[in-house]
Amino acid sequence: MNSRCQIDLIDMQAQSDGEYKFILVYQDHLTKYVLLRPLKYKRAEEVAYVVTEICAMWPELKIIHGKPRHSQSQGSVERANQDIENILATWLKDNHTKKWTLPLTIKSIRDNRT
Repeated sequence: MNSRCQIDLIDMQAQSDGEYKFILVYQDHLTKYVLLRPLKYKRAEEVAYVVTEICAMWPELKIIHGKPRHSQSQGSVERANQDIENILATWLKDNHTKKWTLPLTIKSIRDNRT
């Protein structure tokens, strides 16, 4: 657990929440545990800072580098991204808000697919 993961970004620029325009998605390969972080920018510095925080929590972590925009090598995290977008859309509708960063304070969603 927490030794192999993938990280991806969901582009929320079309629906920005204040300064926040991206969602960083961390997914553990074994458990499918997902950690979400709103980001203001897609810059390497901001992403690297979050990765550093995650690595500090789990020192044995190994990040797998896949091909960008290549869904076959990013399959699991890409499916999680779709689920996250659907969950957020439902939450926003149910709560009559456009502030998608609010539910991210929970910071994790368990992937319940079998």
